[in-house]
Amino acid sequence: MATLPYRRISASPDSQTEILLVTSRGTGRWVLPKGNPMKGLAPHAAAAQEAFEEAGLEGAVCPSPLGDYRYRKQLKSGASLLVKVRVFPLAVTSELDDWPEAGQRTRQWFALSEAADLVDETELRDLMRSFRPGDFEDASARLPFRRGFAQLKEGFRMFHWFQSLLPKQGNFFEQFEAHAVTLTAGSDALTRLLQGGPNMGQHIKEIVEREQEADDITREVLQSVRKTFLTPFDRGAITSLITSMDDAIDQMKKTASAISQYEVAEFEQEMRDMAAIIVDCSRLLSEALPLLRDIHGNAARLHELTERLVRMEEHSDEIHDKGMNKSYKTHGPANTLRFFVEREIYGHLEKVVDRFEDVANEIDGLVIDHA
Repeated sequence: MATLPYRRISASPDSQTEILLVTSRGTGRWVLPKGNPMKGLAPHAAAAQEAFEEAGLEGAVCPSPLGDYRYRKQLKSGASLLVKVRVFPLAVTSELDDWPEAGQRTRQWFALSEAADLVDETELRDLMRSFRPGDFEDASARLPFRRGFAQLKEGFRMFHWFQSLLPKQGNFFEQFEAHAVTLTAGSDALTRLLQGGPNMGQHIKEIVEREQEADDITREVLQSVRKTFLTPFDRGAITSLITSMDDAIDQMKKTASAISQYEVAEFEQEMRDMAAIIVDCSRLLSEALPLLRDIHGNAARLHELTERLVRMEEHSDEIHDKGMNKSYKTHGPANTLRFFVEREIYGHLEKVVDRFEDVANEIDGLVIDHA
């Protein structure tokens, strides 16, 4: 099991992504924090524990894996065996100054494209490229054959020449991306909130503020739809997209409000897992929205992103059901009030992920209609 520890340089949807790598104890080469499965821990939780021990990292690890890669591991017996490693995205929230293997490894942040070049495994390199393909475009554009391909691709876009000739009005793309910033920030605050601790009030306040910012942006979009003569997409599609995005952060606020109202200070692992899925949903959405500016050229990648969002919603449902079942068995007969409170929090978290799936469906509809 391994984590892909990442952070964004800024809150902008097109912000570059950085990856943290550590040196291996044997060869000193750059690798992801990884280890073997741990008894009593789910795979993603075991991967997060390895990230803590090897790199001193804490954050939200998404239960839905990014994918797998294989490499040959040299054993003490002399055998070289093929090992499959499952990789889980880890949105890093804090880096400890001291950690169990601090004296044995070096850790360092790299741009995603640079990190992919530093690892030895081809399959891992491909997996990292799938994490955020846009971060590789600048490097790829420097290659002559890529330039030639880009020119050829541009030629095919002449099939849509009439769209480029139409006057563009409104700033809908900027507004979509601005709203995505509030979703990303709200998701980050939500996962920090569910980690508990003395700063919960601050995280609740940030979620409320981000929801208000999102409301302002949504209001601007709805006003622009009425006032703009020519829009990039159907007016109904624009309204549905921004509304579904706003519904997602509304549900984050309702989650925070329930936690504040019932003075909940401790959270089950399943709740944290659902929050980690929400963080990764926001990451995928932040990549998808800027791609709408060229929906013809980005149709394939948009479909990949929306398909992953749908799969993550299905995984979230499984975690929700598992958490509810555990809560009922633990608190149902003996502490009914606690069960009802946990049920409400689980319900809000489930609805947040559901709203992200709604956004994915809206984007998929745009791809079908316009690409």
